[in-house]
Amino acid sequence: MTERTCCSSCTAPAAPAARKRDRLPPGTQSLRLHIEAMDCPTEEALLRRALGDTPGIERLDFDLVNRVLTVHHRNAVEEAIERRIASTGMSARRHDPAQRTPAASSTENWWKLGAAALLALAAEASDWLALAEPWLAAALALTAIALVGLPTWKKGFIALRHRTLNINALMSVAVTGALLIGQWAEAAMVLVLFTLAERIEARSLGRARNAIRELLSLAPESASVRQADGAFRSMPASEVAIGSLVRVRAGERLALDGSVAEGHPALDESPITGESLPVDKAPGAAVFAGSVNQGSEFLYRTTRAASDTTLARIIHTVEQAQASRAPTQRFIDRFAAVYTPVVFGIALLVGLTWPWLFGVSWLEGIYRALVLLVIACPCALVISTPVTVVSGLAAAARAGILIKGGNVLEQGHRLVTLAFDKTGTLTQGRPSQRTWHPLDSTLDAAGRERLRALAAGLAGRSSHPVSAALARAAEANGVDPLEVSEVRELPGRGVVASHAGRTLWLGNRRLMQQFAPLDATLDAHLAEHEARGETLVILGEEARPLALFAVGDPLREESREAIEALHRLGVTTLMLSGDTPASVAAVAAQAGIDEAHGALLPEDKLAMIEARAQHGPVGMVGDGINDAPALARADIGFAMGALGSDAAIETADVALMDDDPRRLADFLRLSRGTRRVLMQNIAIALGLKAVFMALAFTGHATLWMAVFADMGASLIVVANGLRLLRHGRRPGVEKPRCDLGHDRAFVENRVQ
Repeated sequence: MTERTCCSSCTAPAAPAARKRDRLPPGTQSLRLHIEAMDCPTEEALLRRALGDTPGIERLDFDLVNRVLTVHHRNAVEEAIERRIASTGMSARRHDPAQRTPAASSTENWWKLGAAALLALAAEASDWLALAEPWLAAALALTAIALVGLPTWKKGFIALRHRTLNINALMSVAVTGALLIGQWAEAAMVLVLFTLAERIEARSLGRARNAIRELLSLAPESASVRQADGAFRSMPASEVAIGSLVRVRAGERLALDGSVAEGHPALDESPITGESLPVDKAPGAAVFAGSVNQGSEFLYRTTRAASDTTLARIIHTVEQAQASRAPTQRFIDRFAAVYTPVVFGIALLVGLTWPWLFGVSWLEGIYRALVLLVIACPCALVISTPVTVVSGLAAAARAGILIKGGNVLEQGHRLVTLAFDKTGTLTQGRPSQRTWHPLDSTLDAAGRERLRALAAGLAGRSSHPVSAALARAAEANGVDPLEVSEVRELPGRGVVASHAGRTLWLGNRRLMQQFAPLDATLDAHLAEHEARGETLVILGEEARPLALFAVGDPLREESREAIEALHRLGVTTLMLSGDTPASVAAVAAQAGIDEAHGALLPEDKLAMIEARAQHGPVGMVGDGINDAPALARADIGFAMGALGSDAAIETADVALMDDDPRRLADFLRLSRGTRRVLMQNIAIALGLKAVFMALAFTGHATLWMAVFADMGASLIVVANGLRLLRHGRRPGVEKPRCDLGHDRAFVENRVQ
């Protein structure tokens, strides 16, 4: 059976994104069926019509990439569902998610198509040149039709029986009409050209389909697992229990998620993040399925089942995304639902009225009507959007950008403002000590060392991230913390303790004011540091401040480059943070942000997003968990650092897997490139239709020319859409894809 292609006037209703669908009633069961012949809206429309009135069915979900139909039902008879599917000429079998489906291959013999083409050409030649009796041309044509045309006829009559006007139905009617009026050679040539174009188109569409399937093949199907006797044995990844110890040799891929148990490997995580630089791992570090071990052999302990790895969740999200229709596709579906019947009606009117109106023969009028029927099917128009969107989604996934729906990909080009959270988005999200100095400048080295030891002793007893930064700095500089007792942590202020019978304190301004007055000199000193965006920690003893420690959250090395790229794309940038206005302003200035607002509560961020949305589409960039109201209200929500995070992948519209803000500009370029390709494909499809319809009305178009116009347009838009899949290049720009991989430190905490 030839692999079917997506070239129909699909009238199926648009399926909303999976995460926005209505909840199913309680007690609903789900039946997942693999249907090999279902891979485009032609079959989807047919199946929806066949199953639409089946008792007990609540909803139908179509995954055309993997050819899986999910039937949500309540007490429906599964045998009845399968019988109705069989009535469409397709067969179904239960789908096992754990079983990998191999790429479909055409089982149709090419020699038949070649022989049919030669017979059709011979029939055309004998007809044009009158080389033989008319019956010979008819015999040659009928033989060619018998070799390759019967499957199309069968599918066409099944579609007509289900009252669906798809390409097979229109082609069957046109060929049957041509035979009835004695156009034997033309009928044969139409079917041969249609079958050939269908084969070529199937191979082209297979590239978009395989781009998704290749993601699954990144994780091996087996893993080397330690057994109870200490030996290692290869096991199917689906059977490896959580907590198992797995060995990975140099050059091998990881089959499961886990954490390093022994060894210090260097892993290529580009299948997940799109970043080609290897990441050094230490014991305890998280590792992910699909990564390639570029270092020495190591052991890791699994933390997720094969069906729940980060890679599996990415693939599942991409599959759900391609199943959701983009706005352009929804418009085209509605257009096709009206356009095809209207043109079908016009063709009938031409066949009935042309002889009366223009004095041509009845056979000539019917012939022109048949040409219009072939041109009528909006194949290229319907196929252009899903191929382009799936190509864009797959290209984004390769680059470490996980897009939650075709609508998100298409609408991204409209963004005029991007709002950023500060901590962990543009900054590293891990405070570090920048500087410190004693307030008594006459202290000798021993006195200064004592102050640092006191601060380290207090900081080590606090759970606050700022105190942790002081403790890390002391450890890095070899400072031994002094022991303190009677420790009391005061939320929002700092920590108080005792040492050698005296009260020590370490905290912010509010804590200092409990113990010591703030004089003008110290206040000016504090204001100077705060103006640089630093958080100040004050060490004191009894009523006397002793030292100042300045802590900051460093800007990511790539943040300024990311903001500059967004500005070049014409996007306004905005920072919304709960940090102090001075700190926010300082970070915004370093990054080049257009506008910054600090001291904001979650509801304040939401209000600012709503206000910005009045002036155009706005995106919000955060961690996917915090700032949930603002992320939800934004037209597109971006989650930073989604690698290994269930919540980030689930909550945001777009997840940037490698925690790199430069991917935002890549997303916008890809969205704009996708939009351009969609508009180009629509113009190509409608332009060719208009030209050949005009030729048909004037009598200058033949049936085989109409097939060339219809299927040729389909091939052009498919090839144009597949440009988004070009390996090794960034969509929307001319530079090589490797330009994304600027040299930078790949610290381990970015994947933990």
